[in-house]
Amino acid sequence: MQFNQHHCKINFAAGLVVFLVALPLCLGIALASGAPPLSGIVSGIIGGIIIGFLSSSHISVSGPAAGLAAIVFMAIQQLGSFELFLCAVVIAGALQLLLGLLRAGSIAEYIPIAVIEGMLAGIGVIIVFKQLPYALGISHLADIHHLHWGAAIIALISLAILIVWEKVPVLARLKLLPSALFAVLVAILLNFFWQQAGSFLEVSANQRVNLPIPDHWQDLTSLLAFPNLKGFFLPETWITGVTIAIVASLETLLCIEASDRIDPYRRITDNNQELKAQGIGNMVCGLIGGLPVTSVIVRSSANVTAGATHKTATITHGVLLLICVLSMPLVLNQIPLAALAAVLILVGYKLAKPQTLLHFWHKGPYQFVPFLATMLAVVCLDLLKGVGIGLLISVFFILQGNMKRAYYLSREELENAHEITLDLAEEVSFLNKAAIKKTLKNIQPKSKLIINAQRTSYISTDVLELIEDFINYTAKEREIQVEILGFKHHYDKKQASHIHIGHRGRL
Repeated sequence: MQFNQHHCKINFAAGLVVFLVALPLCLGIALASGAPPLSGIVSGIIGGIIIGFLSSSHISVSGPAAGLAAIVFMAIQQLGSFELFLCAVVIAGALQLLLGLLRAGSIAEYIPIAVIEGMLAGIGVIIVFKQLPYALGISHLADIHHLHWGAAIIALISLAILIVWEKVPVLARLKLLPSALFAVLVAILLNFFWQQAGSFLEVSANQRVNLPIPDHWQDLTSLLAFPNLKGFFLPETWITGVTIAIVASLETLLCIEASDRIDPYRRITDNNQELKAQGIGNMVCGLIGGLPVTSVIVRSSANVTAGATHKTATITHGVLLLICVLSMPLVLNQIPLAALAAVLILVGYKLAKPQTLLHFWHKGPYQFVPFLATMLAVVCLDLLKGVGIGLLISVFFILQGNMKRAYYLSREELENAHEITLDLAEEVSFLNKAAIKKTLKNIQPKSKLIINAQRTSYISTDVLELIEDFINYTAKEREIQVEILGFKHHYDKKQASHIHIGHRGRL
């Protein structure tokens, strides 16, 4: 993809939007974790600049994750201090780096699309419900009778701006002024007007962004925390480090897989490189007082929605977080949380929109049941338990309906081959996705690929969409000539896998 001045402007604007979304999330997750408020900002800066630079993903955004907040809170309580906990973050980062070097990142390739989409939908539902109190200016939804009309009006106006912006073509083309940024600016000006008028609608400081303000430059370093080296000699610290490494790595790999699916260019992220980047980032977080970080789908989705095409947007958001800590806390503290809640509510709705539920309903029970189970479990339990339940159900269906040999691959050495034949067997499940994906990724430019499905009676939705994306995007970009043989409009109706291949014959 050509990267020029136009792309720089688009990605800088997207970075602004992600920065505005990330700032309250960083502070909120730090508070929920029982950690110093600045630790969340530190993690956001490292996730944006360091991990953004090292990662091979162009649209994924890393930072402190809400999914780790409960683990962090309990670990700090158990270890007795945040400084001891930082040793566990360093250990977790080192273990993630080791996992990347051992090339353990391929585990995410075996997660079916129904589970990934269910995870996204579940996260979307959680986002909407968790942001509603901020949009209404209350502490909990049970306090609805204490609704703050000023916050509610700002949230409604912000939502209206975001929705109208997408519906009006002229506004949608204003990429240098993203709808979320415009909504935030309108909210600041509206609340300023209420302040000057002495109106009861004024949104008070406790309902706005609350960034710590150092009185002097020397105070900035005093706000940071550093690891207590005694923690490296405590077995509890190592147990915590291993736990964080496992949970953070799984969440990152799941979010990277999801991010690749919403990437407008369908680019494939190197999972092993991502684990290395996350490991280095977490080691730095632990050394300078940050919370553990993962790739986070909320900020990644906001990044794509804002028009990001390159990781310049991710790095920009990290740089802006750093600048805001140093020079702009007074201005940022004027942003009503209701406006940011409106941005996140729309992001959550897009992840869990009813059309997605209907989409999997029409695919049949083998796709719908894992999707629905994953979504409900993520909402009612947590992300990892939800994905685990979805995987168990998917594996049960696969084992029940596919007991035969799945597929075989007939090809020469890809590095030197000008013509490669990929023969699909009678049944191809999502378990074969990783091998096929790796083969397609390594096919040389300007070569010829033959995908033969003449004797195939079943191909999973995951593999069909992988092949579709390869034909429609990668093959065209790399000038690969593709010939497909024997693909049917409908496979086994019991599996409800009936994706229509857009091109038949020779491309």
